[in-house]
Amino acid sequence: HPPPVATDQEEQKRLLGNRPDQPQQPRVLRIAIIGAPNAGKSTLCNQLLGRKVFPVSKKVHTTRCKARGVITHEDTQLIILDTPGLTNPLKAKRHNLDEAMLTDPWDSMKHADLVLVLVDVSDHWTRNSLSKEVLKCLSQFPHIPSVLVLNKVDILKKKFLLLEIATDLTEGVVNGRKLEVKSSALKQDSRSSVKFPLHTTQASPPESKVPGSPFGQEKNQAQEGCGVDKSSDAGGAGTGEGPKHHAPKDLKDMRGWPHFQEIFMLAALRGEEVDTLKRYLLMQAKPGPWEFHSHVLTSQSPQEVCDNIIREKVLEYLPLEVPYGVTQVTHVWEEGQCGELLIVQSLLVPRESHKRMLIGRGGRVISRIAREAGQDLMNAFLCEVCLKLKVEVK
Repeated sequence: HPPPVATDQEEQKRLLGNRPDQPQQPRVLRIAIIGAPNAGKSTLCNQLLGRKVFPVSKKVHTTRCKARGVITHEDTQLIILDTPGLTNPLKAKRHNLDEAMLTDPWDSMKHADLVLVLVDVSDHWTRNSLSKEVLKCLSQFPHIPSVLVLNKVDILKKKFLLLEIATDLTEGVVNGRKLEVKSSALKQDSRSSVKFPLHTTQASPPESKVPGSPFGQEKNQAQEGCGVDKSSDAGGAGTGEGPKHHAPKDLKDMRGWPHFQEIFMLAALRGEEVDTLKRYLLMQAKPGPWEFHSHVLTSQSPQEVCDNIIREKVLEYLPLEVPYGVTQVTHVWEEGQCGELLIVQSLLVPRESHKRMLIGRGGRVISRIAREAGQDLMNAFLCEVCLKLKVEVK
């Protein structure tokens, strides 16, 4: 079971400041998750962690700062760098975003051992090509191994489209081998519940596989089902050369990235196949000291976790751009007589009309936000939470 987030600010500071407890042979992997806004990065992080500590909503730019999630399993520690969605200065200005929103994903890449590129396959406008921001990010750090993760596959009714999407996003090359979509696979009935293989060949040599790992057993099936042409190597990956650095002019003509080592297909919101990805990540860890104590789940303070979860609900229940102008001020954070956590927070809005929207008819909207945020906070802190919200015009 994952540890809870400490409710006491000083206790969390102490945990983060303490020297990590080290097993005899520690292993570590730093993972950057990048993708377009609203691809499901925070949802995937929460599922991997096993506890909700990152905000999630249907609106873009729910995640506004980089935060670390920590998974400690036996002798291995995975450090997940949940980053804001890759965006551009024009969109950042429209959503009143901090300048850090533009630089944080790049900073996370600098510290990563592996990068997961998350793509929402339910969005038919964007699913067949990587955004220019994602391609630019990958081309700036070609030495960092990358993995393609197709998310929200449960929403896609025509499952055969997954093979076409995978081919487009990889430019037909995975792990240095040509990827061929077999015509027989494309003729499958779209209503069938057939599951396509989740990834292709492993980048590491066969002798380095973990005994009993499902990946070694699935390797041949994955090659067969995805139509990997085993005879032809294409590009640097798998040949020992490594991917080349692409110039900006090259990126204009690129829709996908031909240097992915693996492809995973999952539904993060429902938790489908997240464990398969988690096992793979644990296998990729390299010998090295842990960065966090095993009782740490996130680098965020308790206050940040609380603010983010409340803001998630505000984003969810207010229309259009309205929630992006809400400011949060915490007045009370203390332990109650029965050990419950008492939190009183004001939500400051710029206009009287926004206040009416946030309160709702008969106080329904603000009551729902407080109730749902309180339940999520109980899950994060593993204690009773009494949350009271007030709405004021600033």
